[in-house]
Amino acid sequence: MSAQQNLPHKHLTQDQVKDIDENIEWAKINADVLRSMENPRRGYWVAMFISVALFSIMIYAEVHQYIYGMGDAALNTSHMWDLYISTFVFWIGMSHSGTLLSAILHLVHADWRKPIYRFAEAMTTFSLLTAGIFPVIHLGRVWNFYWVMPYMSDRGLWPNFRSPLIWDAFAITAYLTSSVLFLYIGMIPDLAICRDNAKGWRKKLYTWLSLGWRGDDAQWRNFRFTYLMIACLLIPLAVSVHSIVSMDFSMSIMPGWHVTTFPPYFVAGALYSGCAAIITLFILLRYFFKFEHFMTMPILDKVCKLTFVIAMVWTYLNLVEFASVWYGHDIPSKEVLLAKASGPYSPFFWAMMFFGSVLPFALLSQWIRRNMYVLFFVSVFLNVGMWLERWMIVTPTLSLGYHPQAFNVMWPGWVEWAMVGGSFGWFGMLFLVFVKVFPSVSMYEVKEMVYHRKRTVYEDVDEMMNLHSGVPGPGPGPLPGSPPTPAPQSTGGI
Repeated sequence: MSAQQNLPHKHLTQDQVKDIDENIEWAKINADVLRSMENPRRGYWVAMFISVALFSIMIYAEVHQYIYGMGDAALNTSHMWDLYISTFVFWIGMSHSGTLLSAILHLVHADWRKPIYRFAEAMTTFSLLTAGIFPVIHLGRVWNFYWVMPYMSDRGLWPNFRSPLIWDAFAITAYLTSSVLFLYIGMIPDLAICRDNAKGWRKKLYTWLSLGWRGDDAQWRNFRFTYLMIACLLIPLAVSVHSIVSMDFSMSIMPGWHVTTFPPYFVAGALYSGCAAIITLFILLRYFFKFEHFMTMPILDKVCKLTFVIAMVWTYLNLVEFASVWYGHDIPSKEVLLAKASGPYSPFFWAMMFFGSVLPFALLSQWIRRNMYVLFFVSVFLNVGMWLERWMIVTPTLSLGYHPQAFNVMWPGWVEWAMVGGSFGWFGMLFLVFVKVFPSVSMYEVKEMVYHRKRTVYEDVDEMMNLHSGVPGPGPGPLPGSPPTPAPQSTGGI
């Protein structure tokens, strides 16, 4: 029986069923990834121009706010947060994507993560760098940003360690440091490959960053142990970061915020938005860098299914929050919930519910999961829903506080919208620079994935031959032309 007859669906080709083609040569993996780092094409410069333009508008808006005050951002006594903190929570959520793919899936040995985890880790780092802008902007007096750090001033004053904002500073600093370390250590073998194939300033940079990597047995063992330890550290750290961010709200007594389910609800929302962003970047990198051999449709299919599962968990926690408010005895919180569903912000609330809880069911369609154009827009709208969810947490509550003087509807001004748009420009600039300076696909892990897939095929063939002959074989040996160890020990030219 042919391999094509064994496929689960007749309309799928063999390449659409396998995670990766085991016949890819290692030299081709190097060549394809290194080619993506060469001179940018026109599409790259268009994306960079848009990102720089958005970031420039953000700089202009910040200078305007600095000169004329926070009032021009439509902020007042009751609405002191709004889009700034909403977008801060959104970017913190986006940062959980790298932890999910790199750390959790690494510990459970889900090797389909290998071709895509590198750009997810980069997205984690750049999302944290973007999120850190908004608390500083929100201060108004941006030159006093260091006041949140625990240092002894000349007046003997310390920050209020009971404030969740101080917890944010500690958690985000620790998470950013660990994420950068995790990203860098995972790139060391690939930086050695870049070093062996680069010239000029790139060779000097990669030589310095690769730390003398030779690829011998001792280095691989130390590398594996270090990478595993950081992965184990990052998982509880990532959960604690977004749990602490949720305490910015749940530790207060404002209606709709004093909810005990906020920590798991925020973590689920963070994983949700991160997975949706991974789908978006997956499609863009696959299309523009021609990574079809590495970023295959079966891997994208798994990411879509994972996104759907997390979306259902987020929807469940959302309904739990609504039920706890509706059947509780907190009348102000119930009024805030009713105002979300029927008040001035109701169109955005129902848009959030549709994009966040209804649209994910489109991922159950195999046709949508295999249609790159439709899936791209689905993933974008999923994150639109998650951004609306953060906005619906903050603004309706501030519009209906306990005091009547706080009862007012607030609509963001151009300054706030410029800051939000500029944050996407800042993130785009960082990501575009990264993919041209560093490999966005892990070359050594893709080689491992190809090797193990090929070894599995040879073992299956050997077992079938033994069964047909009736003579037990000596067991699978090394593959023809392959190294004696499963991990690639060479750094370049393979």
